[in-house]
Amino acid sequence: MRAVVLSGGLTHDFPATTACLTAELDAVGLTVEVHTDVDDALLALEGSALLVVNALRWTMTNAGVPERYRMQAGTEGASPSSGARAAFDAHLAAGGGLLAMHTAPICFDDWPEWADALGARWVWGHSQHPPLGPPVDVEVCGEHEIVDGVDGFTLVDEVYGDLEFTAAVTPLVQAAQPTDDHRVMPLLWAREHGGGRVVVDLLGHHPPSYAVEEHTEIVRRAIRWTGRA
Repeated sequence: MRAVVLSGGLTHDFPATTACLTAELDAVGLTVEVHTDVDDALLALEGSALLVVNALRWTMTNAGVPERYRMQAGTEGASPSSGARAAFDAHLAAGGGLLAMHTAPICFDDWPEWADALGARWVWGHSQHPPLGPPVDVEVCGEHEIVDGVDGFTLVDEVYGDLEFTAAVTPLVQAAQPTDDHRVMPLLWAREHGGGRVVVDLLGHHPPSYAVEEHTEIVRRAIRWTGRA
């Protein structure tokens, strides 16, 4: 069984976190193929069990994007080709899985079907996360084989908030943002879409997030569930 990983982008150490994910994919028994080009990754999906997106790739020109990103759009901006989008649809239709990590809801802002698959999208000027800082207490709040029997845990990670949801999702893991109002945000959900299985895990900003035993167990189970491994 083969897993295709899309890795890369700005402001994160994607090589390091992709190495963490590769270790978990190996542990489940999947052969791993890592790509940093968007089209290369999506066009490689035929016959694969799982697509893992651990990347920050988007047009960088949509409304609300800070100027520090806009000025790099010419070299760093990305939008999947029509063929790549069709390959993704075919992957799901064949029962393939998608594990969307951390920044994945920011990706592919000009592709509505991407947000539909995840069930959520990042909206610049509205979505947000507090700075990486104090440890965050994470609560297991749903019932699913990905989280059954897993205790709550503490880790240092970014708690994304105020995403725009394109579908009803049932949070499996949540945490309060380390802000004055301590609003609780969903951080993990699993769903079926287009014939395939999708897990969105908004944790995973840096390698220490993957060093927490409970989070590692959740990631490994998410790989098994989405990849039907």
